Amino acid sequence: MRKKTNYFQVAQNVWGMKITFVNVYMIANRRGAGKGWVLVDAGLRGTAKRIIAMAESIFGPGTKPAAIVLTHGHFDHVGALEELLKYWDVPVYAHPLELPYLTGQSSYPPADPGVGGGLMSLISWSYPTKPINLGSRVIPIDKYEGVPELPEWKVIHTPGHTPGHISLFLPLNTTLIAGDAFTTTQNESVVNALNFNKKLSGPPMYMTTDWHAAEKSVRKLAALQPRIAGTGHGFVMRGKELQTALNYLANNFRQLAVPKQGRYVKRAAMADETGVKYVPSYTETTNLKLKAAALALGAAAVTFLVTKAVAKR
Repeated sequence: MRKKTNYFQVAQNVWGMKITFVNVYMIANRRGAGKGWVLVDAGLRGTAKRIIAMAESIFGPGTKPAAIVLTHGHFDHVGALEELLKYWDVPVYAHPLELPYLTGQSSYPPADPGVGGGLMSLISWSYPTKPINLGSRVIPIDKYEGVPELPEWKVIHTPGHTPGHISLFLPLNTTLIAGDAFTTTQNESVVNALNFNKKLSGPPMYMTTDWHAAEKSVRKLAALQPRIAGTGHGFVMRGKELQTALNYLANNFRQLAVPKQGRYVKRAAMADETGVKYVPSYTETTNLKLKAAALALGAAAVTFLVTKAVAKR
């Protein structure tokens, strides 16, 4: 007897699944609008079987997506990707500015454990930032055409968390898949991150490297006035609750989302289509890395709650 797969409904033809502290999504095209379905993001390493089980529970045994779309290439969004591609021979789409981290060209900038907010931040120095290498299997998203396998969905470039971060928006019913452009939980806290305690927040502080761009991206998404939002971390938000909270975040981003201290607060990391070009040093901003590492070691008793789910590449 097949083990029951737990997933949740986001909107009509859109489903999500929580994998420890991150979400993956599946989007089916409306009948007559397009063929098949698309996987958005690929969760943590070692979870390919869970993702396949979700797909077969929704679409039937032996199903496979028409494509996989990545909001960005951080370890918790691509962890099962290489394993999934052994099961599913399908194209992978990402923004052109995200390709260096998916084709082995460049590592992401280091995480920033000095931003505060909780244990997820403190242990972020241990999170993988090295690239994966999909070679020619990853296709750059055309800014005019979007993703052909999702003809009704608009691809929105929402940089800040990463240079090539994207969100997906369906104008028909104003459904938004936001990735990590903003979240619906306070992701810096291990308790909130694991339990998805609801609170609309900015992008995860410890992995966001351009706060000016992140603010512009949140304002861009708020201007769409989505009625449904699924994010990379946290439960789905809907209706007035979503619109009120998102508008408030957009209008008060510096106070609500940007950390008071941290490596990238005063100076952003810089990148182009070949990867990272500049990373501010701690002497240019703040020198909290060693302090954060020491605190993380002192919190080792609870660190395993997260690190057991994070397999380093």
